[in-house]
Amino acid sequence: MDVTRGPDPAETIGHRLRRLRLERGLSQRELAGPGVSYAYISRIEAGARQPSVKALRTLSPKLAVSVEYLETGSDLNDDEEREVRVANAELQLRLDDHSEGAERTLRDVLDEAVAVGDQVSASRAQVVLGLAAAGAGRDADAVALLEQATASELVTPATSVNVYATLARSYAALGSPERAVALLEDCLAQISDRTPDQVAARVRYSTYLGNALTDVGETERAEALLQNLLEDGSTLTDPHMRVRLYWATGRVAAHQGNTTAALDYLRRAVAMLEASEDTVQLARAHLMCAWIFVSSERPHEAAPHLELAEKLLGPHPEPLDLAYLRTEQARAAVQLDDPERAVEAAKEALATLGDSDPHEQGNAWFALAQGLALDSSRGDAHDAFRQASALLEEHGRPQEAAAALRAWARLLRNEKREAEALDVLDRVAELSASNRSGARPAPR
Repeated sequence: MDVTRGPDPAETIGHRLRRLRLERGLSQRELAGPGVSYAYISRIEAGARQPSVKALRTLSPKLAVSVEYLETGSDLNDDEEREVRVANAELQLRLDDHSEGAERTLRDVLDEAVAVGDQVSASRAQVVLGLAAAGAGRDADAVALLEQATASELVTPATSVNVYATLARSYAALGSPERAVALLEDCLAQISDRTPDQVAARVRYSTYLGNALTDVGETERAEALLQNLLEDGSTLTDPHMRVRLYWATGRVAAHQGNTTAALDYLRRAVAMLEASEDTVQLARAHLMCAWIFVSSERPHEAAPHLELAEKLLGPHPEPLDLAYLRTEQARAAVQLDDPERAVEAAKEALATLGDSDPHEQGNAWFALAQGLALDSSRGDAHDAFRQASALLEEHGRPQEAAAALRAWARLLRNEKREAEALDVLDRVAELSASNRSGARPAPR
């Protein structure tokens, strides 16, 4: 059944009157009343007469429906009916049930709402469509829709934290992490100035901003922001707030190379998530732990976290979660000298990412290149190294691009292509001299 459908446009007043009368077991004579004879009812049902307002008011109580329903097939006015269609479509998307039909309904509602100036329904439809697009990895669509929604006074940082957080993630996935930082800084400033009593919103924006600052290499700012929250006792009373803070603080520590502190914070977050039913966040926490171990070249310790993350994400994970998982599996496989698994996982990560998250594309290309270097029969490692270094130079950090270039130079030297290897190493020297800093972002 399509729950997003409105009143049946093919059902006339006469058809509706007859249906309701029969459903209630009434004859035309029994339904008749003062000023509304059974003959009059017969002509209405046959489509020969349109009922007067007086007739509708006489008949509707006997049929136990409103006058509006008897006349239109709906108890709702147009604005309310659009709101119901949006709510039903949103439920379908959450259940992943007929999602194409739900999105079609939302776009129809959006067009109708814009045409008649119904800003409430238009904003709601834009939000639901934008969140769905982000969840499906269509970040450009998500940005277009969510920017329209947040331009409305109805969608504010105080009332719609998830909307702004998703918009920031989509900016980052499109290769613009600085826009994510700017957006989250503005949201946090608005919360602090206008609604300082909203502690939960302040914590959420602070942790999102901490993650975004870490992504652009500003780990000291991120650390200071999060440490202030950790020292504020009011932010630790709610378990969900504590998980967010432990997560973000662990992530900063990982980027600063403090593996022990990073794992300590992540293990606290994992312990709290295990007591909840949030399996997706628990999966992401295990994926973060795996990233830390792989980055420390401890693939055997990463393995159980990767297995748990895949199990917890379930059969239909969000595209970015799947891509991050496959990239870490590929990196671990390289360290375990398993080129077949490395190549397979890296290719799946790239296919899943599509045009999203050029930074993570660079990481996946690097893992693929290393896998191909282990077994040249599987493809051209040089092309993969070229792709990885280009993406990481533009969207990553000097250390990441330098690591890819050094690995490429080693392969060239192994193949006795010394001049080409020296050219690649010259680029490493240029990167090392740059003023940029930071480490590879962990999976979000």
